[in-house]
Amino acid sequence: MSSDGSAPRIDRDRDEEGRARNARPRDGLGRPLPHGAPGVERLPEGVVRSPEETLTEAQRLLDAGMPFHAHEILEDAWKSSAEAHRLLWKGLAQLAVGATHAARGNHTGAVTLLRRGAGNIEAYQEDPPHGIDVAGLLRWAHAQAEELAAGTGGLPTPRLR
Repeated sequence: MSSDGSAPRIDRDRDEEGRARNARPRDGLGRPLPHGAPGVERLPEGVVRSPEETLTEAQRLLDAGMPFHAHEILEDAWKSSAEAHRLLWKGLAQLAVGATHAARGNHTGAVTLLRRGAGNIEAYQEDPPHGIDVAGLLRWAHAQAEELAAGTGGLPTPRLR
């Protein structure tokens, strides 16, 4: 408590608009590192990309073992997409977060996000936009969730197309 009885003020990193942003460096799986430590370059937030650019960059990051960073790319698409495809991009971002949790050893979180992401992309299976392999991603997500829930298996890289 401060001298006036209120909770002490905690200074937080903020962006130009005043929103809280963690400026600490991050490792390849998105975990914060101590200030001043070398980390993986952060991707700018809120970038509007074409679906082609989004899928290419997200796949590159997934292939590099950086699912947290792939999630950030997919999250930008989710937040800037038209309503018709919003759940698709949200689900893809959730699959990447599930892969992040699995890579960090949080199998419970991974199972939850893989199942949630699969549920969000399922409606796009019959007519998948942008060449996305929705059926393959569903198979991947369900198989990985089952294996992680059972405490077995590794997490192969998902193929978006």
